[in-house]
Amino acid sequence: MTRPLLRPPRKNPVVRTRLPTLPPAGRSRVALGLTAAAARDRFELQVCRDCGTVQYPPREACRACLSQRLDWRPQDGTGELVSETTLWHSHELFYRERMPWRLGLVRLDCGPVVVAHLHGDCAAAPSRVRVRAALDRAGQATLIALPEKDTPNMADDRQLREMTCDPKFRKVLITDAKTALGQAMVEAIAAAGADIVWAGYAEPWKKAPGFDRLKALPQVAPLPLDLTDSRAVKDAAGEIGGRVDILINTADYHRNYGIAARNGLDAARAEMDMNYFGLLRLAQEFAPALRGRGADGQSSAVAWVNLLSIFALSNFPPHGTYSASKAAALSLAQCLRAELSAAGVRVINVFPGPIDDEWSQLVPPPKIAPARLASDIVEALRGAAEDIYPGDIAQEWLARWRDNPKTLERELAAASH
Repeated sequence: MTRPLLRPPRKNPVVRTRLPTLPPAGRSRVALGLTAAAARDRFELQVCRDCGTVQYPPREACRACLSQRLDWRPQDGTGELVSETTLWHSHELFYRERMPWRLGLVRLDCGPVVVAHLHGDCAAAPSRVRVRAALDRAGQATLIALPEKDTPNMADDRQLREMTCDPKFRKVLITDAKTALGQAMVEAIAAAGADIVWAGYAEPWKKAPGFDRLKALPQVAPLPLDLTDSRAVKDAAGEIGGRVDILINTADYHRNYGIAARNGLDAARAEMDMNYFGLLRLAQEFAPALRGRGADGQSSAVAWVNLLSIFALSNFPPHGTYSASKAAALSLAQCLRAELSAAGVRVINVFPGPIDDEWSQLVPPPKIAPARLASDIVEALRGAAEDIYPGDIAQEWLARWRDNPKTLERELAAASH
């Protein structure tokens, strides 16, 4: 049984921080299909459209009939652990620093035999396990075998924690804790066992309902932070930047209407200043510190979370300029992901549908509740995803966008008339 994770000792400031190392990251283009599924927290394998063979590892053609008509389809991952070994030596620096490392061969019920990292609570072979796809520190798909049933302290497994961004005992910055979502996020992260939660707030003269309640939580430390003010962001980074393990950017400026229904640029400029330039200011000040702490022991810097919107995928004309600001933020977040990948810091983009707040008052249900959205973000940190789409609207929108982006664009335009 996995032992409960202990609070890490206070870091010795004299000891040099180790440089990040990553597992092997080379993948063929076809193998990136496994990574694309893992990024959405799904375990998918190639299935031949002609003969139905499920195959692993990924190939250009079916191993049984040589057909090239291969689809990626979800698998439940159940199977039997047929053999195992413990790695005590490796030429890969990442694994050399983390020995011993447990590996096993699993025969999946769907057919293929796969090599998987073994959770510490998996019984010795032969035994039943369930395999899931995860993203490793290099941002590539890897397979991990878990016990058939959940066990106590399961998330504290040493090998599993290397592939997740679990908030437990980590220090978390939430950039805007005055909104309903921000407050729900602070409470969810504190309940997940975070060591410190910095609750950012701007415009202190505006008293947000419920913000004072957060101060009573033992882990919470209010932090003045205005993402539209470069000096404020720089000051915050100077104060806590070297200690943040997870940064969750909940700051959001949302106004209705598109182009023709507005006069001037004030609202659009404010949306860009918060949603795009605010993210840019954060990245310039906080990203270098996170990148330098990718190997800082048990509680290394591990994740950056961006609150985007499903409107970033295809413009929603009734919220046109807001959609444009989120599309710009998405592009910037992809750049940030590339720059932080060398340190093993995962960038998680969140694409919710309409949130049940004052700016979506006139949007009919279903809308996602702030507490539900906060819970989904915590689950993403504990899991493997780097892109999540919370809520029914986001899931439907994503499916339509993946099917045909141009059709979705036309449908949204027609619906706005």
